[in-house]
Amino acid sequence: MLVTFTTDAYADITMFGDVALALLKMMGHSKTVPGAILAADVPKALSLLKAAINAEKSSPPVGKEDEDEPMVSMADRALPLINLLTAAAEAECNVMWSK
Repeated sequence: MLVTFTTDAYADITMFGDVALALLKMMGHSKTVPGAILAADVPKALSLLKAAINAEKSSPPVGKEDEDEPMVSMADRALPLINLLTAAAEAECNVMWSK
């Protein structure tokens, strides 16, 4: 499954479903797809996501499953969504996501 995040203030972001659901949970939302965050709630969701990413950075890394593939941290995976949420917060726009 792929999940696409959209807002009027930024380009659409598409992520693998498992990553998107983990990031939604970090933002304090259920893993329901489709869903939305009202413009007034975007700054709080952004704050929760950044705090969760910072907390995860301080924990020890998990070992690689496949040594041939480089491990991509959740912080790196979250960066496009953080940028989208930042733009939405600045422009006071809603954020939506769907399959």
